[in-house]
Amino acid sequence: MKPEATAKEFDADGWFKTGDIVQYSNEMKSFRIRGRASADILKTAGYKVSALDVERVLLAHPQVHECAVFGLPDETWGQIVAAVIRSDVNGDKVGPETFSPPLVEFSKEHLASYRVPRKYFFVDEIPKNAMGKVNKKALATIYSAETTSN
Repeated sequence: MKPEATAKEFDADGWFKTGDIVQYSNEMKSFRIRGRASADILKTAGYKVSALDVERVLLAHPQVHECAVFGLPDETWGQIVAAVIRSDVNGDKVGPETFSPPLVEFSKEHLASYRVPRKYFFVDEIPKNAMGKVNKKALATIYSAETTSN
């Protein structure tokens, strides 16, 4: 047992810090889980999903060169699993079904259904910061704005 490590996981009022981001509704007298403090851990339909695990599966697809998995806000699920993908598949109608094998079917062979991305975005380059790292929180902002404007 590590009492000091355990103590760090509780706040001053004795509440356990789960890493969940929640919103309280006075009207409904209830909490709604909005996501996770960590961009690499998503919360969808009550399940924790490792973005890194999903990325490993997507990168195993022969046509996926680079990807980033992130959570998109969703009223029903809290977040949905989304992926931005750079690949050698191109054209006007690129979608998960234009891959061989199709991305969704490929993902379902290796992941539980709640971990399979529900939204895919196909790009020539995945946006990165000045250090060359993907900012997943920025991706969520960019692509949630894109999905609401469609």
